[in-house]
Amino acid sequence: MAKLSRKTGFIGAGNMAEAFIGAVTRAGIIPSTMIYASDVNSERLSLLKKTYGISVTDDNFKVFSMCDIVILAVKPQQMPDVLSQITSHNEYRIERRKIIISIAAGVALGKLESFLYAPLEREESGNLPLIRIMPNTPALVLAGMSGMSPNRNAVPDDINTARTIMEAMGKVIEFKEESLDAVTALSGTGPAYVFYLVESMIQGGINLGLDPYDAAILTVTTLKGSAAMIEEIGESPELLRRRVTSPGGTTEEAFKVLEKKRVKETIIEAIAAAARRSKELGR
Repeated sequence: MAKLSRKTGFIGAGNMAEAFIGAVTRAGIIPSTMIYASDVNSERLSLLKKTYGISVTDDNFKVFSMCDIVILAVKPQQMPDVLSQITSHNEYRIERRKIIISIAAGVALGKLESFLYAPLEREESGNLPLIRIMPNTPALVLAGMSGMSPNRNAVPDDINTARTIMEAMGKVIEFKEESLDAVTALSGTGPAYVFYLVESMIQGGINLGLDPYDAAILTVTTLKGSAAMIEEIGESPELLRRRVTSPGGTTEEAFKVLEKKRVKETIIEAIAAAARRSKELGR
C-alpha cells in the first residue's frame, strides 16, 4: 500500500478519527510522527497520544494550518462553528495545496465551500480540494465500507490520496455527491440494522431456552457464514434465501411471520428515512 509522507491532521478525535489513525499507522501509510489531532476533550486527546504516539492540541486552527491533509471528523451539527472558527482566524490563508476530507454525514460540499472558500482568492480555493467521505463503524476493525465524492478542485492525485487512506480501513467507492445520502442510509447507518437483527436473533434464541453466550455464538457465526456465501458464491441474496426455504419447512414458517409483519418493506422504509435525515443534516 502506498505511503503518504504528508502531515495529516484530525479536527475532532472521536471513535471514527481513532479508526483512521489506527488504520493508517498500522498499515504504515502515515507515520504517527506526522499525525496531529485537535479536540475539546483533553482526556480523549491524551488517550490518542498515549495509544498511537501522535501529537495533540486543543487548537483547531493550528492543526488546519500545519497539515497537508485535514480530516474534518466532527459531528454535522458542530461543523459550522468549527469552520467559522478556522476561517475567521486572521492568519487563514492557503499557501500550499491542502486536501480537506470531511466525514460529517449530510454536510454537502457546497456548504463546506461556503465556509472554506468565501474568504479566499480563486487561486487559493483551487489549492484547497474538498472530498466528502461517508465511512461506517466497521472501519474500527478494518472492515469498513465508505462512499467518496470529490469537489471540482480535486485532481486525481487528491482523490487517490483519499482512497489510500480509506482503503487502509476497508473498501471505498467513488460516487456523485447526490448519491451520498443514499450511501449514508445504506452503509453508513447499515451496521446498526445488522446489530439490530443480531440483537433480535440472540433474544429469540434466549426465549427458546438457549444460553445467552451460545445464542450469540450461533447468531454471529451464522451471520459471518451467510455474508461469506454472498461474497464467494456470487449469487443473489434472494436466490440463496430461496434455496434455504424448503416448502413446508422451518424457514418457510419463519418467513410467513416476516412477510405478515412487512419486515422487508419496513427495512426499506427505514433506509429511506435515514436518507431523508441525511439531507436534513446538510441544510
